[in-house]
Amino acid sequence: MAIQSAIPVNFDAFFPRGAFVVGEVEPIVKWSDDGQRQGQDLDKNSGHPLWQVRVIDADPDAKKGQGEVTVKIASISEPQLPPEMNGLPFRPAVFEGLTVTPYVKEGQGRPRVAYSLRAREMKPAPKPRGSE
Repeated sequence: MAIQSAIPVNFDAFFPRGAFVVGEVEPIVKWSDDGQRQGQDLDKNSGHPLWQVRVIDADPDAKKGQGEVTVKIASISEPQLPPEMNGLPFRPAVFEGLTVTPYVKEGQGRPRVAYSLRAREMKPAPKPRGSE
C-alpha cells in the first residue's frame, strides 16, 4: 500500500550537522485556481495558518542546490525566530514533529523527486557544551 500522508522523520537524522534559519518567518499565501490571492493558507489537518522559514542544512556534504530548504510550520500564531548566532544572520534551530512528503516536481528537463518539509514547532537549538 502506498503511503498516504507525510512521513515522520527524526530531526537529527534529517539534519545530522544542524539547521540554521535565515531570513524571516513568512505566511504561506493561498492562491485561487485563477491566480487570485486568498489570504493565508491553512493546514488541512489542524486548520491552523501555515508559515514558512528558509533553512540552511549544515551538512558540508549536501549536494549543490540542496543546502537550503524550506520548512513549513502550522501554528495559530506566528512562530518566533530563535536568537541569532554570534551576531550573524544564522539562527540555530531544532524542528519538532518534523515530517517529509515526497512529490514529483515537474520543470526544466525531466521530472524529479522533491521533498516538502513540515514541522509542528521550531525551537532554538541547545547550546553546545562548553560554549558558555
